[in-house]
Amino acid sequence: MKVLIHAVLLTVALIGNVQAAIDAYEFRNDAERERYRTLVEELRCPKCQNQNIADSNAPIAMDLRREIYRMLQEGQSDDQIVDYLVDRYGDFVRYNPPVNAKTLLLWYGPVALLVIGFFVLAMILVRRRSGAAAASHTLSEAERARLAQLLDKKDS
Repeated sequence: MKVLIHAVLLTVALIGNVQAAIDAYEFRNDAERERYRTLVEELRCPKCQNQNIADSNAPIAMDLRREIYRMLQEGQSDDQIVDYLVDRYGDFVRYNPPVNAKTLLLWYGPVALLVIGFFVLAMILVRRRSGAAAASHTLSEAERARLAQLLDKKDS
């Protein structure tokens, strides 16, 4: 029983620490807090491949949360903050990168592969059908007569 109580207390303490790491900042109003929350959830941690800045415990994510808070306090817009981070870390920090020359393959590559796959499948099906039709018409008259004789013998 004592172990269970210690485990529950440890869990509560750890949950409090995780939440405190993200929400330790004081905001002027709820709108600013919501802007901060939206930004840190929309931006990817440069070190953690598939975590946003809000969920990551990496030191760089902590620095970025602090930097975003500082920029919000200075009155910068969301676009200015995102542009700053993109200039520094590239489009990787965005979960939805813009469509430009660098990201064309990212946006349209899967669709192009799907279209190519359907085209290859269609070509294979067309060749099989035309091959089967051509095979049935390649027998000469002598071969057809011989085939008919063989089939008649088998039926008898």
